[in-house]
Amino acid sequence: MPSVSPPSNTVRHADSLGNPLTLDDAASLPLVDDFVMGFISSEARAVNLLAATERDPSPIVQAYGATLHLFAESREAVANARPFLARAREQAARATPREQRYIAAIEAWADGDIARAIALHAEQAREHPRDLVSLKLGQYHCFNTGDCPGMLRLALAVLPHAAEVPYVHGMAAFGYEQCHLMREAEASARHAIALCRKEPWAHHALAHVMLTEGRLAEGLAFMESVSDTWVGLNSFMVTHNWWHVALFLIDLGRGDEALAVYDRHAWGVVKEYSQDQIGAVSLLARLELAGVDVGDRWDDVATHLLQRQADHVLPFLDLQYLYGLARAGRPEADTLLANIEAFAPHAPASTRAAWQRVCVPAAHGLRAHARGDLTAAIDGLGTALPRMIEIGGSHAQRDLFEQVYLDALVRSGTEATLTGAQGILQQQLNGQPESLRLRRQAAEVYRQLGLPEIAARS
Repeated sequence: MPSVSPPSNTVRHADSLGNPLTLDDAASLPLVDDFVMGFISSEARAVNLLAATERDPSPIVQAYGATLHLFAESREAVANARPFLARAREQAARATPREQRYIAAIEAWADGDIARAIALHAEQAREHPRDLVSLKLGQYHCFNTGDCPGMLRLALAVLPHAAEVPYVHGMAAFGYEQCHLMREAEASARHAIALCRKEPWAHHALAHVMLTEGRLAEGLAFMESVSDTWVGLNSFMVTHNWWHVALFLIDLGRGDEALAVYDRHAWGVVKEYSQDQIGAVSLLARLELAGVDVGDRWDDVATHLLQRQADHVLPFLDLQYLYGLARAGRPEADTLLANIEAFAPHAPASTRAAWQRVCVPAAHGLRAHARGDLTAAIDGLGTALPRMIEIGGSHAQRDLFEQVYLDALVRSGTEATLTGAQGILQQQLNGQPESLRLRRQAAEVYRQLGLPEIAARS
């Protein structure tokens, strides 16, 4: 990328949310707005900002460029972001306090100091509550460390100052939902959608509410009713919302339709992207656990997971990369597991416990399950599950690990493992009585436990 020098006529502008900007090139303003509004609305236009980074050395432009590179969630992401951060830091003295704090937060992210990044985003929410890019980034970091109350605090801090922006209500909705505050989550999501029907993050939050509350048919109907608006989005948002559609279909016993959603919408948008990859792994695993034959689809996914053997960006990601490689029968699963074990003791301090105490045992359990070693799967996942929230991900996403654990318990078939499975299954079925998947699984467990009358009712 060419080196650019700051002109002497730096001018103050403002983005679409009213935040002052230090820009050297007025032509950058629409591209900055593409980033700001595209980022908070999950639209692909956010990447248009990268064109401005080639000609405009303004610190906020360079910091936004670094943000986009870090969101690649790849081993190379930090190295790719560093030149942008260096230019942002060089020019930071002439930036506004808001821009300076944002630069510092992105530097903390690149350094792996997630606790500091969250603290800076929280401070930004108090001092500059219309910096909604900072808000969404703060929520992203809280989400990845299992800090659900932190997600909600950030959203509620800015809500009174940006109540007309639908995306704030969507962010609040997801914070509420992850804190199990379902009524508040639904109200916020519906308010966001009333302000803007095309609010995919609010759609996503409402899907979470309906899945958690067992409103499966209603959730499927809702998501299908708004799916026409899922255009122009980034690959994560469009594939993830279709992923939620597939979850409803799986639980409703419509596995073939869920597999069709996988083929048409959930895999193949950007196969090189981390979130698209883990969505594919998670969905294929759930389909198999529900008894659906996925054919040779693991092979295609695994081909794209080979690049992930030494990433270690987030433990939540690594676990799914490993399971995908193991289910495809790839020996690289062993390499990734060895690399996780080597990395965990040296992970950044703010995430080290999650890597060591959750990711390592879970990784052993997932590889064992993929290879049919049910005892080791139960041991590894049983150790990790009580602390699984520490690796981040949503309730719905982490449910994959419990489903794998449950499958190992049932297939082990001993009195002890079946008893453990019964307790888990019946509680889940109580909350999701519409789920044919859970009803079938529960019926099989009750049959094996010598309770045919209850099996028949299930």
